[in-house]
Amino acid sequence: MALKRPTRRNAPLNLARERLPAKRERAAKIARALARSLPDAWCALEHRNAFELLVATILSAQCTDAMVNQVTPALFRELPTPAALAAADPARVEELVKRTGFFRQKTKAIQATARALAEEHGGVVPEEMERLTTLPGVGRKTANVVRGTAFRLPAIFVDTHVRRLAVRLGLTREDEPDRIEKDLQALLPPREWTRFAHRLIHHGRQVCVARRPRCSECVLAALCPRVGVERSA
Repeated sequence: MALKRPTRRNAPLNLARERLPAKRERAAKIARALARSLPDAWCALEHRNAFELLVATILSAQCTDAMVNQVTPALFRELPTPAALAAADPARVEELVKRTGFFRQKTKAIQATARALAEEHGGVVPEEMERLTTLPGVGRKTANVVRGTAFRLPAIFVDTHVRRLAVRLGLTREDEPDRIEKDLQALLPPREWTRFAHRLIHHGRQVCVARRPRCSECVLAALCPRVGVERSA
């Protein structure tokens, strides 16, 4: 059965006068609407464990998840562990990941991460944010992807889509990912963070696309302050 799209309110949402309790209520409605429209939304990067997800997330920078998913099966078949990846000939790793773009930099990044895992963490990806972000090239976004997806811990990862939609939906006025993460955390209970982030990403790819959002098809239309407002350049 097709989902009924909420009708737009007569008056635009006034974010300047929206207090925190009202914003939390609207965020909860947004989360429920996304849960109804995208109940199974989850990480698009194919992986079998935290190590594979960590490497795939690094490779996904400025590359589509679909392309990463084409590359990683051969990469992990040949180099299945941090120790194996760390010890591999960089030229061979470059060959395996070349299609993801920026392959020389990415080879250095994933081999440095693999080396740190093998030498400092016994080949095991740590769960703690503080330990994850000490790995070479791993920032909060990548760490949160791993924590939320592989370890099923509460985590909001602010990628391009989450950042854009959080601003468009009026859930934050911030521009820095770390500040956006904190704003979103304040609006929803921790148990919803990971699913909410994944659903925002899928919604951003499928409906609320950057260049021409399909507002007429959007289940969040009644909750979005930008519906009917000309998008700024």
